[in-house]
Amino acid sequence: MREKNVLAILGGPHTNGTTAAMLDLAVRKAEQAGYTVLKINLYEKKLSFCTGCRACMDMHVCVQKDDIREIVALLHKCQLVILAAPVYWANVPAPVKNMFDRLLGTAMEETDTFPKPRLRGKKYIILISCNTPAPFSWIFGQSRGAIRNMDEFFKTAGMQSIGKVVCANVKNKKGLTKRAMRKIERCLK
Repeated sequence: MREKNVLAILGGPHTNGTTAAMLDLAVRKAEQAGYTVLKINLYEKKLSFCTGCRACMDMHVCVQKDDIREIVALLHKCQLVILAAPVYWANVPAPVKNMFDRLLGTAMEETDTFPKPRLRGKKYIILISCNTPAPFSWIFGQSRGAIRNMDEFFKTAGMQSIGKVVCANVKNKKGLTKRAMRKIERCLK
C-alpha cells in the first residue's frame, strides 16, 4: 500500500494564533484519516527572494541553495498540501508569496499558451484567518484576495482543491468557531 503524505504549511507568524489552530486541527484530522503529516513553518525557513533568473524553468527547482529545496522535496513526496495563512491586505503574507515565487519552475512549465502543470495528481486545502468580520471579509475582498492568490498557484501547478475554509472576525477571539471546525473536518473525511 502506498504511503499517504500531507505537507502542512503554516504561513503565519503566530504558532499559537487562529491560523495555527486551524492547521493543527487539520493535521489531527489528517492523521486520523491515515496520513503521515510533514509540517513546516514558513517563518522558520530560510528563503531568499526570487532573483528572476528563471533557471528553475529548466531545472524544475530554484538554483538558490536554501530551504526551498526541502520544500520542493516535500511537495514531491506528498499527495495533499494544507496551506494555512492569515490575510494581510487582502492577500497572503510575504513568506507565502515568496514561496510561490520560488516554486515557479517546480509548479509549472511555460508553453506558448497556458502553463503546463508539474504537480498534477496532488490535492490541496486552503485555510484562511481574517480579522475583518464576516460577511465584510468576503464582500470587500479581504479573504477572497488571499484565496485567489493561493488558488492561482495550486491550480496552475495542476493540483485539485478539496476545500477552502475562512475563519473571519478572529481579532481578540479565543479558539476556532464550531462552524470552522466542522468545515475543516469535512475537508479531511
